[in-house]
Amino acid sequence: MRTALRSLKPARLATTGLTALGAAGIATTALAGTAHAAQAPAKPATKPAAVAHAHDAKATKAAKDSDKADAKAKDEKKAEKKAGGKEYADNLDGWIREARAIMKEHGIPGSYEGIKRNIIRESAGDPNAVNDWDINAKKGTPSKGLLQVIQPTFDRYHVEGTPDELTDPVANIVAACNYAADRYGSMDNVDSAY
Repeated sequence: MRTALRSLKPARLATTGLTALGAAGIATTALAGTAHAAQAPAKPATKPAAVAHAHDAKATKAAKDSDKADAKAKDEKKAEKKAGGKEYADNLDGWIREARAIMKEHGIPGSYEGIKRNIIRESAGDPNAVNDWDINAKKGTPSKGLLQVIQPTFDRYHVEGTPDELTDPVANIVAACNYAADRYGSMDNVDSAY
């Protein structure tokens, strides 16, 4: 009987149905067609069920731990961004500060106050704001993002190292400030639609 049971060890990896069948049912099923099936002593189902439960509990705990780690990483990434080795909050203040750090590296002027004033006027701080009523929208290129930039302007003034996405808050600020610097000298000089 030991020989027959040793050959079954690989089958023990499959724990599905272990609890439902119980030890006697598993032994009978596994040894069906052999002379040992009838002679197999019935063991209480507690040990295999406990093994299955422990295995399932470990797998469930590992999955939950993995999910928690993923969620924590997403939350941390959402809460803070890094630029130039410094961390920035994922909110209007953080976006402006991160944009200004990038602007400084590229020689693009614009004060915190000037940028924020224009953002509040243009989008009320909503990075997903879309203007669907002005002349640009009527021509098929609506203004989008914190500083209401149209796609062709964003493409022309996009700054390397920022995401290539018009509604990304930092990329939108940097591109708009780059455009304003070229056109008006600085975003600080913009006091209306530009």
